[in-house]
Amino acid sequence: MTTTLNPSSAPARPATAFRDWTLWSTSARLVVTDPTQIGLAGTLADALLADVDRAASRFRADSELQLVAGLLHQGVEVSNTLADLVRQALASAALTDGDVDPTLGYALDAVGYDRDIRLIEDRGVPVRAIVSRRPGWKSVSLVGNRLRVPAHLALDLGATAKAIAADWTATVISAALGCGVLLSLGGDIATAGTAPAGGWQVRVQDAPADPAATITLAGGSALATSSTQHRRWTMAGMVQHHILDPRTGRPVEPSWRSATVAATSCHRANTLSTAAIVRGEAALPWLRGLGVAARLVDATGRVTLLGGWPPEPAAQAAPQGGPQPAAADTLVIRRATDAPSPYLDGDPVRRGHNRTVA
Repeated sequence: MTTTLNPSSAPARPATAFRDWTLWSTSARLVVTDPTQIGLAGTLADALLADVDRAASRFRADSELQLVAGLLHQGVEVSNTLADLVRQALASAALTDGDVDPTLGYALDAVGYDRDIRLIEDRGVPVRAIVSRRPGWKSVSLVGNRLRVPAHLALDLGATAKAIAADWTATVISAALGCGVLLSLGGDIATAGTAPAGGWQVRVQDAPADPAATITLAGGSALATSSTQHRRWTMAGMVQHHILDPRTGRPVEPSWRSATVAATSCHRANTLSTAAIVRGEAALPWLRGLGVAARLVDATGRVTLLGGWPPEPAAQAAPQGGPQPAAADTLVIRRATDAPSPYLDGDPVRRGHNRTVA
């Protein structure tokens, strides 16, 4: 999990204010560069994130996604929010050649992830794999807001919706309140507006025993970590996790315990980090070809750095009985402007048209 450092841990920085809470079975943190705006920023964040949850939750019977599920095979008009989430999810599938596929709902149900992670119990039922002969995402039709999904497929937007929500929310809050904003939802971090002097300080460490690094993000940059170490459960005594290989319908064999990617949007960073977990060792030449900065930790704790992620200093001695301190790494992903980020109504490589959410 990637976390932002408390403002008090970085002396001589401009005043910021933050709010921590739990959302979607993970930790959330909102930071603003104008402390007087934290209350209103929190109210906006709650409203925007609730809108995403009402539209796309797979675990709420009253979500739009669940309410229209029985009609999707014939095509149905959906809300702007749900249409935008599906459009971006399909863009992720196209960018990754289907490694990040939003049509794995039934496959996730089959391995036991059919409810909130906190409620999963081992029911002693052997896992069965559900695989579509044709990549599922290629069978989804979205024209305007009219969405059609074949009856043998079920949408699960969990692989991308959290990151997209982080982008949208940070952008809207920054535009509305005129301050710098960082929003962290679990391992997904989006920023918008002007960062504090010295940038946003982020600690990258997925689990307490993992090697850690501290990096700096410029305003408008994003970071995402995908991991096989957290959303885990057992079915018939076999350990499962939430990142499936669309080609097998089963949890991927983890070459990487975590993958962290920096980009100019959380959606893109999350898409690439998730695909890196799915691809395993094959992710290395792929990420190099894309030229992105990434940090991958393998099953033994060995760290691989790509695309300009700064070298990590030699490990410092850990305090007796305490965690390994973070290395003082710096990574700055710069944007051409600090203006609010446009929502791209198309894929991550800028096909389609732009629509600013603000």
